[in-house]
Amino acid sequence: MNNFQRVGSISNAHIGRDFEEAAHVYFTAQGYQIIKDVALPIGLERKKNHRFDLGTPSYAEGKIIIECKSHRWTSGDNVPSAKLTVWNEAMYYFHLAPADYLKIFFILRDYSNKRNETLGEYYIRTYGHLIPSDVEILEYDEDHQTVRVL
Repeated sequence: MNNFQRVGSISNAHIGRDFEEAAHVYFTAQGYQIIKDVALPIGLERKKNHRFDLGTPSYAEGKIIIECKSHRWTSGDNVPSAKLTVWNEAMYYFHLAPADYLKIFFILRDYSNKRNETLGEYYIRTYGHLIPSDVEILEYDEDHQTVRVL
């Protein structure tokens, strides 16, 4: 049996929740009125609610939706292909989301010495054609608790 749980973690679900909490803290500190689990109707012909990790409540002035991903390179600094498929899915949801929302993809900074780039930089370089032009990608450095726009 393969174990794809991150070393030193209770579970991958805990990692995701902890990362969403770090994002919530960051955006709140920036002055945004952010809540967790924001549902918006998205779709092509028919609409169905999709729950984004974070966003503004419906009564807020500025409309924002945020998807959070804390994925890392695999052991050996290999590409986590299955994880990047999830990133592509997030880009599709952003594409289908209402145009009047600011769309933020909040990702963990994970640097590969082997590749000399972060996972976010790699994603933009190889999958940039799938990223909608109205999506901002923010990379969170958990060691320094800083954010940079990619």
